[in-house]
Amino acid sequence: MTNRICFTAVILGGVLTTIVTPAYADAGVPMIFITFPSMLIALIPIIIIESIVMSRYLSLATGRSLKAASIGNIVSTVIGIPLTWLLLVILQLLTGGGSAYGLNGPFKKFLAITWQAPWLIPYESELYWMIPAATLILLVPFFFASWLIEYKVEKRLLSDIAADRVNRAVRDANLAVIKVSPVELLQ
Repeated sequence: MTNRICFTAVILGGVLTTIVTPAYADAGVPMIFITFPSMLIALIPIIIIESIVMSRYLSLATGRSLKAASIGNIVSTVIGIPLTWLLLVILQLLTGGGSAYGLNGPFKKFLAITWQAPWLIPYESELYWMIPAATLILLVPFFFASWLIEYKVEKRLLSDIAADRVNRAVRDANLAVIKVSPVELLQ
């Protein structure tokens, strides 16, 4: 039953997060506005998956793991991800990533979707591929920020469990979300 609910939640979350509308901007594309709605939609399936993993790894009652995963994920999604994005934008601007360097050649295209991923330069005719590519790039820092923030929150909620066990459980729960992503299910 739990696997069926989990599978349904992941599929539903995956379908909902693939609904993309075209983005047009003269001042660039702040990717938080593209990614954040999908993150909110995916929050429930993610909480369910992480709660199951936490419950199994730490031998927690379902209610306790659901509470810890819910609070940790809400804090990391609503506060941590936007804060991480803001820090990435500041880093982008401080290192010269706020200027347009063109998309001539593979290296400049690579820079445009990595270095400038937090706030894409408005190459409007190229946004159809740049937005999905930058989204994938941003998943890396967002993963690490989520892991750190959820660990800090859940360590306090589960103070009777050794911190290193909570850390591993939170890491593995976040990895489990990636492992059962809709992309893997479609292969």
